[in-house]
Amino acid sequence: MMSNLFSSFDPSTNIFNLSLNWLSLMMGMMIIPMTFWFIPSRFNMIWINIIITLHKEFKTLLGPMNHKGSTLIFISLFTLILFNNFMGLFPYIFTSSSHMSLTLSLALPLWLTFMMFGWINNTKHMFSHLVPQGTPPILMPFMVCIETISNMIRPGTLAVRLAANMIAGHLLLTLLGNTGPMMNSFTITILILIQMLLLILEFAVSIIQSYVFAILSTLYSSEVI
Repeated sequence: MMSNLFSSFDPSTNIFNLSLNWLSLMMGMMIIPMTFWFIPSRFNMIWINIIITLHKEFKTLLGPMNHKGSTLIFISLFTLILFNNFMGLFPYIFTSSSHMSLTLSLALPLWLTFMMFGWINNTKHMFSHLVPQGTPPILMPFMVCIETISNMIRPGTLAVRLAANMIAGHLLLTLLGNTGPMMNSFTITILILIQMLLLILEFAVSIIQSYVFAILSTLYSSEVI
């Protein structure tokens, strides 16, 4: 019996004093057959087409200043988050992307790198971002404060958005699942249908949130070039 609702997201479960929950980060790599990397199956072809589409979109967002291979980090980021979101949908597998320790570890280094690169190499360009074009002179000090604060909370918003969306769906599934033993056969049938619809919704959320994280990271990087 869970002591509280959030214990299903508790990463402290261990075996032989080893925290094995975080193995879900690499668990999928263990079950992929070796032939996947050599023989181009239909699934492989679909994934290659997805990567090509993402490459074209990220290249467009980065603009004319993008360098060869610059989209690779954002495609890898999308793949990592999508993979972890999907792994969390399987029963009894720890959802690593629902924890701030992972999402902030992805967002904060990216944001810090973009800021350091921008302020060192394009200082004037970074200062111009603090005052939007057409701002009245009397409002300029306030706009600088607002833009600075909005810039500083970007890694936090990226991390919280991903973690909160993953937790919300899982909590809803857990809450509805816990009501099952108290229902009769007819209401359990309706509950199972609702759970299946929610699971489909969670699949969509998993894809959307990984895409949003990667797209926003790309947009933040395009502002410092």
